[in-house]
Amino acid sequence: MAQKPSIPKGTRDFSPVEMAKRNYIFNTIREVYHLYGFQQIETPAMEMLSTLMGKYGEEGDKLLFKIQNSGDYFSGLTDEELLSRNAAKLASKFCEKGLRYDLTVPFARYVVMHREEISFPFKRYQIQPVWRADRPQKGRYREFYQCDADVVGSDSLLNEVELMQIVDTVFTRFGIRVSIKLNNRKILSGIAEIIGEADKIVDITVAIDKLDKIGLENVNAELRDKGISEEAISKLQPIILLSGSNEEKLATLKEVLAGSETGMKGVEECEFILTTLKTLSLKNEMELDLTLARGLNYYTGAIFEVKALDVQIGSITGGGRYDNLTGIFGLPGVSGVGISFGADRIFDVLNQLELYPREAVDNTRLLFINFGQREAAFSMEVLQRVRAAGICAELFPDSAKMKKQMNYANAKGIPFVALVGENELNEGKVTLKDMATGEQRLLTPDELIEAL
Repeated sequence: MAQKPSIPKGTRDFSPVEMAKRNYIFNTIREVYHLYGFQQIETPAMEMLSTLMGKYGEEGDKLLFKIQNSGDYFSGLTDEELLSRNAAKLASKFCEKGLRYDLTVPFARYVVMHREEISFPFKRYQIQPVWRADRPQKGRYREFYQCDADVVGSDSLLNEVELMQIVDTVFTRFGIRVSIKLNNRKILSGIAEIIGEADKIVDITVAIDKLDKIGLENVNAELRDKGISEEAISKLQPIILLSGSNEEKLATLKEVLAGSETGMKGVEECEFILTTLKTLSLKNEMELDLTLARGLNYYTGAIFEVKALDVQIGSITGGGRYDNLTGIFGLPGVSGVGISFGADRIFDVLNQLELYPREAVDNTRLLFINFGQREAAFSMEVLQRVRAAGICAELFPDSAKMKKQMNYANAKGIPFVALVGENELNEGKVTLKDMATGEQRLLTPDELIEAL
C-alpha cells in the first residue's frame, strides 16, 4: 500500500470554506488599503540571499529558508570544505537564493530597482506568502501570509497616524477588539544611553521584546548573559515596568530622558502621533508600551504592534519606521514606514470568536436539482439568468437520486434548491425550496431572482 502523503510541518492545506474565510480577510484589508490610496505590487517568492542576509539580525538570518543551486552545486567545493560539515559555510557556497522572510526587505529592493518609475511618496501594499524556518507552534507557521502597506519617500509623522487609522478601520470591520501598542526605537536608544549601555541597544531591545513571553526574571537573565551590568539592569527596571496613562508615561519619560537628545526626539514623535490620533476618535485603544521593541533591527523610529483583547495569541499586526533600509541597496536618504497584518493569526482569531459574516463564507446560494435531460435544459436557461443577476448558483450535473442531490446541497451548506419537474416545465416556472424551513414556493424565473 502506498505511503499516505504529507505536507511539511508548519504549513497547511485550506478547504473551500477556509479559503472563503481567508479571502474575506484579504478582501477587507485590500479594500481599506485602497480607501487610503495605496497601490498593489508583487515580488518573487525567492530573492537573492545577498538581498536577505544581514537585514533581520543574527536570529532572523538563522530562520531564512535557503534554496540550493541547480545542477552540480558541489563542483566548486573542496574535499576539505565538504568534510568540515560546517552547515552555514557550506550553505553560503551552494545556495544563492532564499525564500523571502518578510515583504519589507523585498519592497526596499523593489524601490531601488524601480526608482526611475516611482513617484514619491510611494504608497504600496502587498499581500503574499512569506517563509520562516521557525519552530511551528500555535499561531506560528513556517509559511504564512503578510498583508503589508508602506509609505516611502516621506518623513512626515502623518504617515504613522494614517497607518494607525488603517489598523483601527480594519479591525473595526472585522469586529475584533484590539490594543494598538506604540513605542519608538529612539526612546529605546535613549534608555540604553542613559543607563550607560548605548552600544548594547540591539541586545537590550531583543531581550525586553520577550517580556510578555518569558517574564521579567528571564529577561533580566538574558540581559546579564549579554554582558549588561547589574547597575544598568537595575536602572532599566522602572522604565520597563512604567505604568499609567499615555500622558503620564510621556511626562515621566521627559524627565528620565532629559539628558538624551535621541530619547527626547522619540518622546516628541510619540506625543505627536498619540495627540493627533486622540482628535480622530479611534474605535480601539492606543497604548504607549516601552516593552515593545520588535526584534527586527531595521526600525529607527515609531514601532507598532497590535494584540487581540479577547483571544490569547501573539501579535496580529506590527510595523514601524525605517530610515535607512534602502541605503543598503544603494539608495540612501529614503525614509519609510509600514505595517503588516498577520493574516493567518487574524484567521485564527476570527475563527475562535466566530466573527465571519455569513455572506462572506456562503458560496452557492441556489442548487438546481437535475431530474433529466429536458428539465436540465430548462434549468440551464433559468440558471443563466440567475447568475446574470449576481446570484451564485449551480446545476447538479447528473440526474442522480434525489437524496444524493439533497445531500450534496446540505454538505455544501446551500440554503436553497430549485426543483424543475414535469409540472414546472409545463408552466415555465420553478419550485424554490428553503432548506432551513422546508418551505416551497412555485415562482416564475423573475420571481425566483427577486426572492433570492
